[in-house]
Amino acid sequence: MAFTVREIAAAIDAEAHGNTDLIVEHVSEPASAGPDDLALLTNPKFADGLSKGQARVALLWDGADWQAMGLEAAITAKRGRYAMSGLSRMMDLGQHFPEGIHPTALIDDTATIGEGVTIAPYAVIGPRAQIGAGTVIGPFCHIGADSRIGINGMLRDHVSVGARVTIGDRFWCQPGARIGADGMSFVTPEASGVEKARASLGDQGDVTEQAWARIHSLGAVTIGDDVEIGANTCVDYGTVRDTRIGNGCKIDNLVHIAHNVVVGNDCLFAAQVGIAGSTVIGNNVVFGGQVGVTDNTTVGDNVIGGGATKILSKVPKGQVLLGYPAVKMDTHLEMYKALRRLPRLAKQFADLQKTVSKLGSKT
Repeated sequence: MAFTVREIAAAIDAEAHGNTDLIVEHVSEPASAGPDDLALLTNPKFADGLSKGQARVALLWDGADWQAMGLEAAITAKRGRYAMSGLSRMMDLGQHFPEGIHPTALIDDTATIGEGVTIAPYAVIGPRAQIGAGTVIGPFCHIGADSRIGINGMLRDHVSVGARVTIGDRFWCQPGARIGADGMSFVTPEASGVEKARASLGDQGDVTEQAWARIHSLGAVTIGDDVEIGANTCVDYGTVRDTRIGNGCKIDNLVHIAHNVVVGNDCLFAAQVGIAGSTVIGNNVVFGGQVGVTDNTTVGDNVIGGGATKILSKVPKGQVLLGYPAVKMDTHLEMYKALRRLPRLAKQFADLQKTVSKLGSKT
C-alpha cells in the first residue's frame, strides 16, 4: 500500500510537515527504516535510532524538531500511540482470503448469508445460521446451527462458533478461538470431597469414590458489538442462562471465560486470563496476563488487576489490585518490600539471640 504523507496525516487527524507529497509504502522502526518507509518515533528517548536507518519521513511526537533530524517530511500527533491505531488500519495488508463464497465451503440450505459475505475454503455453515453483510468467514471455520453473526465481522482461520451463539456487529476473531464449548459442570450422587472442603475451608471428610455425572450446557453464548477475541481463546456455554460478553471488549490469546460468566462493556483481558463460572465482571475492567478470578464472585467497574493477580473474593469498583491473594497494589508492594527484608531481619534476630544467650550465660 502506498499513501502520501498528506493522506496519512489527514486520515489519522495529525499534522503534516515538509514534503507532504512524499510517498510512504511501509511502516518501520527507525533503525531499520528504508527511504520509502514511515519511521515510527513517537517517544523522544528512541530518537537516536533514526540515524541508523534511511527514513525520509517519520511519525513524531507533538512539537518535535523534524528538520533538525534531517527528515524531508514528518507527521506529528498529540498522542502517538493512538495515531498508530489509524495508521496501522491504513497499512494493514490483510489476509487475502478470496472474495465471495469458495466452492469447497459447506453451507446448509437453510442458512442465511448476507450481502458481500466472504466464505473461505472448507468453512462449514450450519443449519439456520445467519451471517451478516460484509462478514468474512475464514478457512476451516465452523459456524454452528442457529448461530448469528452480525455485519462486517472478521473470523480468521479455524474459528469455531457453536450452535445457538449470538454475536454482534464488527466481531474480530483470531485463529483457533472456540466460542461455545460446554462448560465444566459435573456433579456426584452425594456431596463430594471438594464440596466438603469448600464448606469447611480445608477438610474433605471421609473420602469415598464417586463417579462424575455431566450437567449439560443448556445456555448459549451472547457477545456484543465491536468485540475482539484472540487466538485459542475459549468462551463456554452457560449452564442454563447464556454466558455474556458486553460491547467493545478486547480479549487476548489463550483466555478462558467459563460458563455463566457475565462480562461488562469495554473490558480488556490479556493472555492467559481465567474467569471461573458464574462470576460477574463490571465495565471497563482491565486484567493483565495470567489474572485469575474465582467462581461466583463480582468484580466492580473500572477495576485493574496487575499480571498474575488472583482474585478470590468480591472487588469493589475502581480498585487497582496485585498479588495472590489479590490486595490493593500499594499494599502488595509494601508486603513485597517487607518480604525482601525478611532475610536481613532473620539475621538480625539470630545475632540478637546470640547476644542474649551470651549475656544469660554470664549471670
